[in-house]
Amino acid sequence: MINKTQFELMARYNQWMNSNLYEVCADIPDEDRKKDLGAFFESIHGTLNHLLYGDKAWMGRFTSNPFHCEVIGQQLYDNFEDLRQERIEVDRQILLWSMRLDSEWLSSKCEYKSNVDGKTRVIPSWVLVTHMFNHQTHHRGQLTTLINQLGYNYGTTDLPWLPEFN
Repeated sequence: MINKTQFELMARYNQWMNSNLYEVCADIPDEDRKKDLGAFFESIHGTLNHLLYGDKAWMGRFTSNPFHCEVIGQQLYDNFEDLRQERIEVDRQILLWSMRLDSEWLSSKCEYKSNVDGKTRVIPSWVLVTHMFNHQTHHRGQLTTLINQLGYNYGTTDLPWLPEFN
């Protein structure tokens, strides 16, 4: 039932979508990227930072290499190009990691301390990997709304448009 192929696909989709959205965001003036548009993480830049934060937190748990950050919503990078370069590297790491997944690890339990409420949880690893990819999609949906509000075209976001299928 647990199929690592799905997670590899989601890692490729994640990398593709992030690349596309960062390309669009590079054309948005820094002042507009950082403007509070009323989103949960205020701005495009804040949402990009949060997406990176989430991926680094989950990957730290999955690889036993913890990522430490003071609070959720903290700006990891104020400079857009630094943020973009770290995003590229983290996406590369997620893709390589997804290719090494095995059913034994996916079916094992993962114990972690939540950065949201401080509680320790023990949940099947495959559920948490699914959550990581779902979290990305959720916040990229917010991001595309913000980009659209500023009048920029981010293109299609649908999985069947992943270049390998076209």
